[in-house]
Amino acid sequence: MAVKYVFVTGGVVSGLGKGITAASLGRLLKARGYQVTMQKFDPYINIDPGTMNPIQHGEVFVTDDGTETDLDLGHYERFIDESLDKNSNVTTGKIYWSVLQKERHGDFGGGTVQVIPHITNEIKSRFYRAKSADEDRIAIIEVGGTVGDIESQPFLESIRQFQHDVGHDNAILIHVTLIPYLRASGEMKTKPTQASVKELQGMGIQPDVLVCRSEYPLTEDIRGKIALFCNVPVSNVLQNLDVEYLYEAPLAMEREKLADVVLQSLRLENRKPDLTDWENMVENLRHPDKTVKIAMVGKYTQLHDAYLSVVEALKHGGISCRAKVDITWVDSEELNEKNLDQTLHSVDGILVPGGFGNRGTEGMILAAQYARVHKIPYFGICLGMQMAIVEFARHVLGYEDANSIELAPETTHPVIALMPDQEDVEDLGGTLRLGSYPCVLAEGSRSYELFGKKEIQERHRHRYEVNNAFRKELDEKGMSIVGTSPDAHIVEMIEIAGHPFFVGTQGHPEFKSRPNHAHPLFRGFVQAAVDKKTAEEAAMKG
Repeated sequence: MAVKYVFVTGGVVSGLGKGITAASLGRLLKARGYQVTMQKFDPYINIDPGTMNPIQHGEVFVTDDGTETDLDLGHYERFIDESLDKNSNVTTGKIYWSVLQKERHGDFGGGTVQVIPHITNEIKSRFYRAKSADEDRIAIIEVGGTVGDIESQPFLESIRQFQHDVGHDNAILIHVTLIPYLRASGEMKTKPTQASVKELQGMGIQPDVLVCRSEYPLTEDIRGKIALFCNVPVSNVLQNLDVEYLYEAPLAMEREKLADVVLQSLRLENRKPDLTDWENMVENLRHPDKTVKIAMVGKYTQLHDAYLSVVEALKHGGISCRAKVDITWVDSEELNEKNLDQTLHSVDGILVPGGFGNRGTEGMILAAQYARVHKIPYFGICLGMQMAIVEFARHVLGYEDANSIELAPETTHPVIALMPDQEDVEDLGGTLRLGSYPCVLAEGSRSYELFGKKEIQERHRHRYEVNNAFRKELDEKGMSIVGTSPDAHIVEMIEIAGHPFFVGTQGHPEFKSRPNHAHPLFRGFVQAAVDKKTAEEAAMKG
């Protein structure tokens, strides 16, 4: 078999769910015993999303090897349960950067450097490459943007050339498009799909499968019309209706026979899928027997995509204990002592996620204090852990000006400080502590109990660390250092002794959570919120 390729493009409008379609296909192929990997090619000229505003672009997803990537890679990992790497997210910026470096080095022998062949050759070289000659794998490759975007054209031309290079049986194309419904005439319209496919055909590309997003089911007449005008078999025109829950998408696409059609197009054996685990997870998601309210106290609450992986990981924690997680979004910039109790008194748990910069951090500190004093389950992630330590240093250790030197360089009690090897760094991009790092847990701690092992790995994305000069005082006053680097030099996790659940981690556990395998910390946090609510309800009845 060697490597087979499935390219996924989008037409008509953005936001049709190419990434979810691609990820759903990955899950369905894995359920049939095939090895799968995924890639995202983004047309923007940034090298990576690492320095992009999360309000504009959404969260930055970090892989094990420390690559800052598009949030779609989070969907890929959650659906196919595979760890991706630096080769899985390629941008126009990376492509041009590489070509220009080669030009400066003289690799093109003084020739004129052009989009074709130099840029397209560089793009083709980034399509998944087998790690061994006998590797059998299906690579699913999504191209960002829509057909017709000027910045997407080099990627589409590269696909055309690549199909010619490897043979059409080895590289097929799924086109995700829109079938709009016009209420005035009461009709579904196929013209936008026809126009999008025609544009692809004009570039020398013939889609093999059409996945049509629509509000209403496609009739056989509409399928037949699309098949006729777009030059694909009727069996390859599939509908993709909205689903109530994101994780239902693979099951919906299984009913549409997406994997069957793809395997037939690739001339591969269609095997009986085993989706039992996924179906059980969706059943738990659809039928919770309790609800908990979690306050998400952050600075990017205008755009929930800025915390996409955290939101999904909370859902996973809920699935693991049959609980619906109702998120209350709290803008930390608006949180103050006057509205603090009114905002947080009715929640079952408080989560403060990661972030950068000074804005909204005083509100995070207030939230951490409220959780500590009122015994509300608290989960601090990266900046959320750091602000919990600042709060503890101010109100328990008595250091009124305690802070992070990122936020207050003049503080006389920098409980959060810069790593020594970061002090002279000037560039913002790619200079954080990024990727997977080991952490050794203290036996007997809540975290050790949740993980069930002493050494774990978590992904990181940060620049500042807990200042070791304050560790002894923090520990003595009740903020336990329960996780450190193997050499015990870097603080990775903290807990407050005697609290129902007060855990902070310097890592980003949300990146490793899966819908059918909730991350231990999210599972433990949601369970603690359930326990709090259950105890309160029992007390009211009693």
